[in-house]
Amino acid sequence: MPALAQDTLFGPTSRNSKPDAFHELVEGLSKVLGPTSGIDSGDVDPKELQSLMEDYISKQSEWEKYALGDLSRAYTRNLVDKGNGKSNLLILVWTPGRGSPIHDHANAHCVMKVLKGSLKETLFSWPDKTRLNNGEPAPPKIKKETIYQENQVTYMSDKLGLHQVSNPDPDNVAVSLHLYTPPNAAVYGCHIFDPRTGSAAHVKQCHFFSDRGRKLEKS
Repeated sequence: MPALAQDTLFGPTSRNSKPDAFHELVEGLSKVLGPTSGIDSGDVDPKELQSLMEDYISKQSEWEKYALGDLSRAYTRNLVDKGNGKSNLLILVWTPGRGSPIHDHANAHCVMKVLKGSLKETLFSWPDKTRLNNGEPAPPKIKKETIYQENQVTYMSDKLGLHQVSNPDPDNVAVSLHLYTPPNAAVYGCHIFDPRTGSAAHVKQCHFFSDRGRKLEKS
């Protein structure tokens, strides 16, 4: 499969009709969310979603068909499942030594699990609105830095602040699984923040690099 091989950073995937543990996780997350619920609904406990992700032990052969990468980019966003229509489950492939800008989560919730390698999360406070409104710089302040290793899980939302995720390894790719609900960033976009001034810019994130293992032409 030469066309796929140049876009994926992993080897071929075995085809089994029996659901493996990764796809059982995908089904389990959808069941917890239910037919209409989102993570912020009263009948859904975010900790239950985190627990499901924590229980899964990463096995590359189970998810690698979704992990399409592009070393010319900082990372790729690969759609795995849309769940109940009010969530997106993505696999992100992180280029060595690269990372995301400082960003918000468009009033959505995110549960993230490291599938391969490690990721560094830098948590920031929101810029001071008063200073920004006065035309003064208000750079986001670092609140905490955490390195997450393979199989570790974390939760993020706008209530906790802004964050930046990066692959600290200069030589090896990292892979992570992200559950977003509702999928606001994919629909409406999100905001990225200038680390020097705190000013925000709206960016669209409606395009995925791949959809359920198939590379998209416009990505």
